[in-house]
Amino acid sequence: MSTLYSDPEWSSNMDRAVSRLSGPSVMLEQALTWLDKRAKDENFSLTDIWGVLTSAGIMKQLDFRCLSEDGTNAFNPYPIYSAVDKNCLQHGPEKAKWFEITPHEAGFTDLGLFINTSHLGSRIHEAEPDGKGPEMDMVKLQGIVGSAIADEGSLVNSIPDWLKDLVGVAATDENNLLDRMFLRTEVPHQVNSFLDFLDSYMRMNNGLLKLTELIKKNTEDPAVWSGVDNLQKTLRASSLIQKVFPLIWKWEWRTTENFLYNYSSAVVPPCVSHKEHLQLIDAGLMLNLPYPPFLGGKRDADLLIALDYGSDEAFKTLTNARDYAAAVKKPFPEIDNKILEERDWPKDCYVFEGKEKEPTIVYMPLFNRHNCKDAQKVKEKMEEFYTFQLPFSQDKIELVLETAKANVKNNKETLLREIYKAALRRHKRYYSTSSIKHGL
Repeated sequence: MSTLYSDPEWSSNMDRAVSRLSGPSVMLEQALTWLDKRAKDENFSLTDIWGVLTSAGIMKQLDFRCLSEDGTNAFNPYPIYSAVDKNCLQHGPEKAKWFEITPHEAGFTDLGLFINTSHLGSRIHEAEPDGKGPEMDMVKLQGIVGSAIADEGSLVNSIPDWLKDLVGVAATDENNLLDRMFLRTEVPHQVNSFLDFLDSYMRMNNGLLKLTELIKKNTEDPAVWSGVDNLQKTLRASSLIQKVFPLIWKWEWRTTENFLYNYSSAVVPPCVSHKEHLQLIDAGLMLNLPYPPFLGGKRDADLLIALDYGSDEAFKTLTNARDYAAAVKKPFPEIDNKILEERDWPKDCYVFEGKEKEPTIVYMPLFNRHNCKDAQKVKEKMEEFYTFQLPFSQDKIELVLETAKANVKNNKETLLREIYKAALRRHKRYYSTSSIKHGL
């Protein structure tokens, strides 16, 4: 989504956005320059590494905009990015898990606690008087919202069986598997020796960098300058590698300062208030469709159109959202469990109608009985377009887009009808509330 918003008029020209995905990759030097700058920050983590990998390798651009810049554009739909706090996802209550980021504010959706988006990624007291601190760019944000591998359990589930067999660990024993893969328990003395070697190597590397700077100050020979520049690029890349190894070892995805650290309120659970840093990771680890920001009174949505495509079976995101809504006491339309019998070969459109405070949900699986002749074909398509794989080819990109377009076209009448009904319901609710206020 961040790639789309780099074009201020993307919603009127989707072809331009799509063409970028099949365009040339970002130059390695540009990616290393961004990483080199980020590596100087005390909160440098695997989130930054993942952000530059996905931005450069998949999105084919490094977008240095800040999210707060999108808040003044009324031409495109208002962007809402979602993440979850890793610590609370694993050890906390439901209401402390979901984290939303918009051009204007960022914070915990169900705790109702937010800060100005320009403060996210910085200590509040270091912000400038006008409210704008050293805000994270879209590359870093991409690293947060796309970091499904940050969760060890999900990472293990995505590892092929042949690799699990290779390290000799049962598929369900995720902690032991990670220990063996990263040599945490098998050969700690070898790991310590390796880290000591990296430390010594880094000192030598830094010494050489200082020497190259001294050489550049004392010569004007273009040939010497060219050779020194090339050497400096190599040395900086080596420095980055040295910094990345410890992060992998610790699996460290520390992303931002915690604006609720030591916050003294019963509303904030320990999984948030006791941590100096928030580890914001891919919200899809909790819910693969972002229902939470649109449920409840804050945005008071009347209609949600859920275009479902992911690695889960049909209706999984829907039933997970229902369970989430029940846990945090938010209204959600009734879902007849009998519909789950169609999950292997679903229809292309379902309507779950809201009655009072519940939004109506139009649920549309990407692969369905309209574009797949049977359940086996749906399974084949899901396997072909599974989540954890290299960037899609141009043919795959076009197939997914055309399939999604066809689903919308085939259900145009249903969509227009539900939009009309939602508007009518809003209209009636407004006049009903207005009449009560004025005693009519």
